[in-house]
Amino acid sequence: MTKSLLELREPETADVERIRELIESTLTASYALSPQQIEALLKVDFDVERLAETFEASDSVTLVAESTVNGTKTTVGGIFEGEFDVDGGSGEVRWLFVDPEHRGGGIGTELFETAVGRLRKQGAERITATTLEANREGPQFFEQFGFKYTDDRQVEFAGEPIVEHVYAEHLTETETASESDSEGNSDTNLPNTETTNGVTTATADDSKQAYISLIEEDSGTEGSFFVAYIDEDHTDQFGYYCANCGSLDTAMDNVGRIEVSTAAMSVQSARMKPTTIRIYRLQIERATCRILLV
Repeated sequence: MTKSLLELREPETADVERIRELIESTLTASYALSPQQIEALLKVDFDVERLAETFEASDSVTLVAESTVNGTKTTVGGIFEGEFDVDGGSGEVRWLFVDPEHRGGGIGTELFETAVGRLRKQGAERITATTLEANREGPQFFEQFGFKYTDDRQVEFAGEPIVEHVYAEHLTETETASESDSEGNSDTNLPNTETTNGVTTATADDSKQAYISLIEEDSGTEGSFFVAYIDEDHTDQFGYYCANCGSLDTAMDNVGRIEVSTAAMSVQSARMKPTTIRIYRLQIERATCRILLV
């Protein structure tokens, strides 16, 4: 009877070639990438020198999962790479690969939970995770740990643009409100709002009341934008609340663009995805409030 034991440890220089082999097989089996894109990833992100530097970096959390079969045969079956931002107090899951031949034994879960625990020990209060859009299995994996999709960002390999999905730990309304207070975003710093029993509201120019969702936030350089709702249960969307100027004056046109306009505001908008109302990037300038939808 074959017995297999799993050990998580920090990678060594001698593991580099096996790790590159593992990554290539994973990219080939689980990612909708061209051979040129896979080659570019291996060359840019996973060349021998870059991996060696990552292993030694003080802000990096890197683990490999090594399987021992019948006490003799060992092989690296998975690798995790994460980064800790000392200044921001946050951690990011950059890569998690499990060799297709070693799946089904919980390697991915063990790597993820152990490495995220190490990021927290280093001081990470918030954890985000990124995965390429081409990863057929990434979204389901992160969602099982309570991570929610928050954003997209674009990177380039082999001269071709590739989209990365960004996931973040889901916070409850109470947790987000507490976090916002600690960062100086209490209701006293949100113009034209009132907070009663944890419920934050704002009043529009026509005297209608809107309920501000503090867990649906996109940050800009001078403040944040929060989704506003008609009802306290946050089921019917009112629009958006600007934490920089306190405005609720928003509208969407017939081609799916959202605009924000107040007396002292210049507006620039771009097309949104037709199935979702999501601000991907917001830029708030001191004299104007500007939303860039990309």
